[in-house]
Amino acid sequence: MVVRRRRFRVILFSLAAYAMAGGLVAYFLHNARIGNRGLDAKQILKIQIFELNKELDSTRAETKEWERRLALLRAEHVDRDLLEERARILLGRVHKNDVVVVGP
Repeated sequence: MVVRRRRFRVILFSLAAYAMAGGLVAYFLHNARIGNRGLDAKQILKIQIFELNKELDSTRAETKEWERRLALLRAEHVDRDLLEERARILLGRVHKNDVVVVGP
């Protein structure tokens, strides 16, 4: 009888230890997949980085275009077309060959 109890305790303790170890492994695997710093979060961050890099590239291209236009206005030889365009916008005037469409 005592031997049966001892064998039962050993088996029960072994099963409990395996169950705890399995639970601990399952916990860490779950967090590695779904946690704040898991694989899913990493994928979402990669997508955000890709989108922000595209936005940064378009912003850099726009900045270069504006810098080019500003250089045309600041240069020793001012671009006449650009100067005329800016003057018309600022003064609210139109050229005699321009077509004006008035919206609602």
